[in-house]
Amino acid sequence: MFQGRTRLAAALAAFALLAGAPAHAGNDDDADKADVLGTWSFQTRPYRGGECLMTGTMNLSPNPEPGVYSCELTAVEVCSMWGRSVVRQSCQARRFGNQVSIRSQIEEMLESKFEGLVYVPDNFTLTIESADRMFGALVSAVTAPAEFRRANDGIS
Repeated sequence: MFQGRTRLAAALAAFALLAGAPAHAGNDDDADKADVLGTWSFQTRPYRGGECLMTGTMNLSPNPEPGVYSCELTAVEVCSMWGRSVVRQSCQARRFGNQVSIRSQIEEMLESKFEGLVYVPDNFTLTIESADRMFGALVSAVTAPAEFRRANDGIS
């Protein structure tokens, strides 16, 4: 029962963050048409009283189902109380207009400094603001504002 309340609180917090997200320079039609395929980098604002911060990369690839993307993300969480964790996760993204919901599954703990650390998959609720920016929230063991920026890959 406590876990259900925690999830409800996290969902409500994510909704509140999205409702208060900064306006984008374009209009909703631009965001609705933005192509989100490709590589993104992300960063949260500090959470757990400013003790933790998460950064990482995510790659969205096509899926046969309309409005659905396959994805993989690597999250790097740094917390002053237990060090750095690097986690590779598979995920599925669902798009509803200019909203994107990402649900992840842990594939591999690449690095963990704290013995016995229980890591929860990283899920995100995002609003597409442009072809290069999505803003929303990490909704996982904690909730924190998160910004995704299109990664700038070099041209060969």
